[in-house]
Amino acid sequence: MERPENDKWLDEALSDIIGSEKPRTDFEQWKQQHPQAVHTLTSRTGRQASPGPLKTRRIIMTSTITKIAAAAVVIAAVALSINVWDRTTPAAYALEQTVEANHTVRSLHIRDFKSGEDEPKEFWLQFDDRGQVQSVRAYMPEWDSPSDGAKTIIWQEGKAKVWFKKKNALLTVRDERLAQQMLGLAQQVDPRLAVERLREQEQQGKVKMEIDEPSDRTEPIAVTATYGPEGSRAGRRIVLSVDQATKLVTAMEVYQLKDNDYQQVGLMEFHDYNQTIDPGMFTLDGEIPADAMRVDQTTQEVGLAQGNLSDEEVAVEVARRFFTALMAEDYAAAGQFLEGIPAEKMREMFGPIKVLRIISIGPAAPHPNPGTKGLAVPCTVEIQKDGQTSEWKLDRLGVRQVYNQPGRWTIFGGI
Repeated sequence: MERPENDKWLDEALSDIIGSEKPRTDFEQWKQQHPQAVHTLTSRTGRQASPGPLKTRRIIMTSTITKIAAAAVVIAAVALSINVWDRTTPAAYALEQTVEANHTVRSLHIRDFKSGEDEPKEFWLQFDDRGQVQSVRAYMPEWDSPSDGAKTIIWQEGKAKVWFKKKNALLTVRDERLAQQMLGLAQQVDPRLAVERLREQEQQGKVKMEIDEPSDRTEPIAVTATYGPEGSRAGRRIVLSVDQATKLVTAMEVYQLKDNDYQQVGLMEFHDYNQTIDPGMFTLDGEIPADAMRVDQTTQEVGLAQGNLSDEEVAVEVARRFFTALMAEDYAAAGQFLEGIPAEKMREMFGPIKVLRIISIGPAAPHPNPGTKGLAVPCTVEIQKDGQTSEWKLDRLGVRQVYNQPGRWTIFGGI
């Protein structure tokens, strides 16, 4: 199983929106310090805030993740001492209203687009009465991991079932990360604490906030945050679309300045806020063929415990034990060192090859593909196939830690 590169655009876009003090807003002082901004905001009705036509779909929904985006909208309003929801109502009311609304999330559908790719990643989330992630269904397109192909993931009760249609394989692993990632996005930003931080950034000239509230109430409010030319967020622009009726964020776009043009690098849409999700969405019943290979790493010990061995030493030892098991035609043991593949599948894969002896193994070195987070172990073994004896050379047998089982190492690439 190839480990996909994590998309960082969303984390980067949100990482600065964290504060720790109660906000102190003074609009009269702000107007004196920013006359041009006042002119811009008071003459903005009906104009688009983003650098060009937005690709945002019109949606009415929110999510636990929407807490973040909705928080940013409120942050923008309070930072400028303007209430975009109702100019006759104090900003504090809008803040409390938004926080209360977003604490009621129970279900959500997210579409996460990558620039240049038509097919998005998709996530369906179900939360329990305490606001904790209860069930997740994720669809990862082939572009996310070409060697794996498209994947469907079902997460429940600390386990993830991953269906590799291209490989006709179902893998079950221990996994707390997926749910924590979904929940963590909401926990990164508390709107009651974030206001001061963004206000300081605006006063320091690090970010410019613009709010475009169309007179047509069916059109979304556009909240644009543009970072200056200095710092880790240089050239970054975030555009939030907010439904005027529900006060909920419908989309979050991220742009990066390149060649004097803001180019979109990410788009996240929020759909079906608190809409009932068919329980069948959180199972793979009927989707897995009878002849699919099934590997469950939660019901067996996979790989080799590292103990006092170094990473390089344990990688070499895993390779050695794997070939030793094949020499003995112990396919159950060999499968244990190859991601936990069942004995019958191992026999199918390696039965036609008889391993006679190990000629050389090692030394281990970093894998040429850093994304694997593993080591490469060169191996040469003598084999017999169809009555012919020959040498089988593997320049970079991949070995890494078992997924979500630190301290245990396995050969990877079987799934």
